[in-house]
Amino acid sequence: MAAAGGAALTAPLVLLYYGFSIGITFYNKWMMKSFPFPLLVTLLHLLLIFGLSAIARSLARCRSGRPRAALSWGDCLRRAAPAALSTSLDIGLSNWSFLYVTVSLYTMTKSSAILFILLFSLLFKLEELRVALLLVVLLIAGGLFMFTYKSTQFNAQGFVLVLCASFLGGIRWTLTQILMQKADLGLQNPIDIMFHLQPLMFLGLLPLFAVFEGLPLSVSEKLFRFHEAGMLFSLVGKLFLGGILAFGLGFSEFLLVSRTSSLTLSIAGIFKEICILFLATRLLGDRLSLLNWLGFAVCLSGISLHVILKAMNSKGENALKPHKEASSDPDLELLLRHTNRGEEEEEDVETPQHH
Repeated sequence: MAAAGGAALTAPLVLLYYGFSIGITFYNKWMMKSFPFPLLVTLLHLLLIFGLSAIARSLARCRSGRPRAALSWGDCLRRAAPAALSTSLDIGLSNWSFLYVTVSLYTMTKSSAILFILLFSLLFKLEELRVALLLVVLLIAGGLFMFTYKSTQFNAQGFVLVLCASFLGGIRWTLTQILMQKADLGLQNPIDIMFHLQPLMFLGLLPLFAVFEGLPLSVSEKLFRFHEAGMLFSLVGKLFLGGILAFGLGFSEFLLVSRTSSLTLSIAGIFKEICILFLATRLLGDRLSLLNWLGFAVCLSGISLHVILKAMNSKGENALKPHKEASSDPDLELLLRHTNRGEEEEEDVETPQHH
């Protein structure tokens, strides 16, 4: 009965996570076709996420009667700025790449983030070098090479953007994990860290937007020179939808991990990528050769091997070192696996409502 109850709980949470995660991937591709200003879109989403996280914090404070973590601007700049900058550039470059690459190439290349996460985890001594990790690296790198080799829809500029985003993602999650492990900051809760990072992320991405999109946007009919009010309202609605998807993705990941486990999120992430590639070929007409599919399978085998290794390793280490285990998932798992049970109870008020 307990197993049946657990499955009944897990299935809706996985479906919710799939809806937001797959939805925002296809949303970004769709949005870039009608509004080719990815950095502006990212900035507006950051503002919306900041507002929603502020509302969630207020609701939690009213329910619990306890104050939430609050850092001064000085503390944020000194201790959170590197994580915020790498996060904003990761998201911004990822969205920018959708101007050039297909959803399938984006999904496959973004999977290489695990390589960079492993690299920085080794550099920061969050992981120990093992032969099994080298095998994981070889499988993922080899699969990525097979997927992009002689691809009919390969775009070098977009591929470099996604690869840079993956590199920054490795820095992002390593720095975020270190930031959340500093108990004196009180940022163990994802809502609190989203609230504090969004303003810094906005300021970090703003200069890049000004250089690359400022002038084209100022003369574009998409925003400042629109001819119909309906066009502007439609654009605002599309941008608001993206912000809701981004915020919902963060919540769904948190719910999935807090109610099940980080291993469930990792496994769900693997099958999510399979779903995205299948939908991209069916809905968007992405063309993949047999070699591309084989490369995707090899890459997934490397990711799966790492998930298995982490699961086996955590069984023996969780009791002794519950806060030292490093995660390999390129989404929010590094944030979520360190959340306290007490914080999970507070999040119940935030669940109705995060690139």
